[in-house]
Amino acid sequence: MKNEASIQVKAAAAVDKKAALGEDIDFSAFTNKSTEKAYLTDLNQLSDEQQADLAGIGIEVKEEARAATYMQLDHSIVHCNTVNKDVEMLDIEDALKKYSWLSEYWWQAVEPDVDKYAARTALQQNHGYFIRVKAGAKINYPVQTCMYIGQAGVVQNVHNVIIVEEGAELHVITGCATDPKVDKGMHIGISEYYVKKGGKLTFTMIHRWGDGVAVRPRTGVIVEEEGLYISNYICMHSVHDLQMYPTTRLVGKGAVSRINSILVAPPGSHMDVGGRAILEAPETKAEIIARTLSTGGVVINRGHLLGQAADSKAHLECHGLLLSDKGIIHAVPELEARTANAELSHEAAVGKIAPEEIEYLMARGLNEEEAVATIVRGFLNVNIEGLPDALMKEIDSAIQEFSLA
Repeated sequence: MKNEASIQVKAAAAVDKKAALGEDIDFSAFTNKSTEKAYLTDLNQLSDEQQADLAGIGIEVKEEARAATYMQLDHSIVHCNTVNKDVEMLDIEDALKKYSWLSEYWWQAVEPDVDKYAARTALQQNHGYFIRVKAGAKINYPVQTCMYIGQAGVVQNVHNVIIVEEGAELHVITGCATDPKVDKGMHIGISEYYVKKGGKLTFTMIHRWGDGVAVRPRTGVIVEEEGLYISNYICMHSVHDLQMYPTTRLVGKGAVSRINSILVAPPGSHMDVGGRAILEAPETKAEIIARTLSTGGVVINRGHLLGQAADSKAHLECHGLLLSDKGIIHAVPELEARTANAELSHEAAVGKIAPEEIEYLMARGLNEEEAVATIVRGFLNVNIEGLPDALMKEIDSAIQEFSLA
């Protein structure tokens, strides 16, 4: 078990450590001071523009089909509401005070000295959420969380913990965005997820950051025997610099993880996104599937499968589609087997839309724009359970927009 003193020592030693991947962000360009925001008893108290932003990242303002809701604006918790008795949601700092046993999970799935971004959060944390689902509970409606930057130039350092107890099931929808008026900011999110024996966690994250926002999520997941972790990540709007590389450890026999990413990089965006699955126990399975599309931005798509146990199986798939000669897509697949009977595979392909595909659809009555839109829509293949209609319409609209770029 890690105590707070040792965490602080490790973090302090790493605070100037550069990231292994992506652009090294200068913290001095941002402020850690944020004005306190008023608590909202109802998300309808937000402005119409902000409510529209939330709808676009999967957050239901009315909360009618949600088991719980958490919203953080800059450094302030502005809403935290739970309606299902089998779900517990708290500010992470309140949770640490309430449960002494939470220290057994604290910084266990992510190391505080992995890089300077994690270290900064360990030293200057600005809240975050704690979610726990009771053993055996099957939560019918998703839990929704929102990280929102409303003050220009602020850096948001949050630490989140989710625990799905034995045999429980949960779907979390997280939407992250900046206010339309904010042209600069930074988000650092430390997330630790624990899926106990026979549990299931589906985690859907939708990012909609601004052109001048730097984003550094650091995520670690630990899945026990017969547990299932499904990650869906969607980023279809411009972001200055995004870098994330979540790591999932399958530590129990028969544990499974699936990581799906849908990335669209407009001009000016730099996305360094990937995922790692470590198969530590027998009969574990993992899958990493990525669909990337560039209309002028840069996408580096990384994937790493590490097979360490007998009868472990995993597959990695990275497909990229270039819709602009100015765009860049770089696929970096890695397979690493440390036992003779680990079965690992991958496929990667990057290119443009083949003219014959467009011609085929045009021969069946579509014009060129419609043909391209149909191909892009099929390529991204957005089909994620639990998303509201407003978000699905926005995704479809974005696909149409990008396909015509």
